[in-house]
Amino acid sequence: MQEQYRTIAREGVHESEINRSRFLCALAPAATEQEAQDFVARVRKEHPTASHNCFAYVIGADASVQKASDDGEPGGTAGVPMLQMLTRREMRYVVAVVTRYYGGVKLGAGGLIRAYGGVVGEALDALGTIVRRRFRLATVTVDHQRAGKLENDLRASGRAVREVRYAEAVTIDIGLPEADVEAFRAWLADATAGTATLELGGEAYGDD
Repeated sequence: MQEQYRTIAREGVHESEINRSRFLCALAPAATEQEAQDFVARVRKEHPTASHNCFAYVIGADASVQKASDDGEPGGTAGVPMLQMLTRREMRYVVAVVTRYYGGVKLGAGGLIRAYGGVVGEALDALGTIVRRRFRLATVTVDHQRAGKLENDLRASGRAVREVRYAEAVTIDIGLPEADVEAFRAWLADATAGTATLELGGEAYGDD
């Protein structure tokens, strides 16, 4: 698994005008290829009179799914430079749709490549990106007496507390970087006088 990946902070649209053509780059997070395709369809519906709605998306922490479309622009001048910009910025789980309203001035192949790739780069800068790191899901089980202090200590030390459940004992779900697991185990034993248990679960990605 990748140790980390970068993705878009939020959905949004960035607009540029190049030689009288309007370029609108819509970016959105997409967890699956289906989500990416649904977003492309939604943007197309919003801009039925546009000259072109070109798209590119990258799905998977290891970028295992990559697709691009020129939507009628000369081959390789729109979707590919958009995809190259996403992969060059190490973006994952993201979809970009660039809507072009033609302004009457031809840009030529080089101009199109610069325009489509450039507007995606500008949109990434404008909307912001976040890094998600791989971590191990873990569950701490502790008695009620120590639970409140332990939860406060976890949050104070910057641990990702995901959920707290109260039953006969208290279980606290947390996320740990893989490299921290053993050190955390020692810290937990120390903090609870050896009364808490730590159970490791699967892996996931979380924000910094």
